[in-house]
Amino acid sequence: MLNLLIILELVFATLLGAIIGLEREVKGKNAGFQTYALVCLGSYLFTIVFYALYENFSGSAQVSFDPARIVQTIAIGVGFLGAGAIFKDTHRVQGLTTAAGLWVVAGIGMTVALHEYFMALIVTFLVILIFVIFGMFEKTIIKK
Repeated sequence: MLNLLIILELVFATLLGAIIGLEREVKGKNAGFQTYALVCLGSYLFTIVFYALYENFSGSAQVSFDPARIVQTIAIGVGFLGAGAIFKDTHRVQGLTTAAGLWVVAGIGMTVALHEYFMALIVTFLVILIFVIFGMFEKTIIKK
């Protein structure tokens, strides 16, 4: 039963990342469908591996576990990935929204690993709302 749950969560995390990535792909952004799906899946995987290690070694006197370290490590790692998506041409900086999106998608993967499925769905919906609705607002109202 546990293996089936992990498989379903792996697929769920991948799909949530892919849904967000699809929006980015449609807009022609460099990081799209595959990138967002992989970041969400990877953050799920690192979180679940940490949890398994914690379960196996938590009673050991030689091993110390701080659950906040996995969150910190994933956030920093995805931050470096996002930094690679940011570049500056002669007139403006580009890729900040992509970097922020990748960072949030990592959080969604961790949320799925913590079995907080409803929260993961709501955050996915909010990210799509930000990318689509806020993006249209910014393009039509603010930048004119």
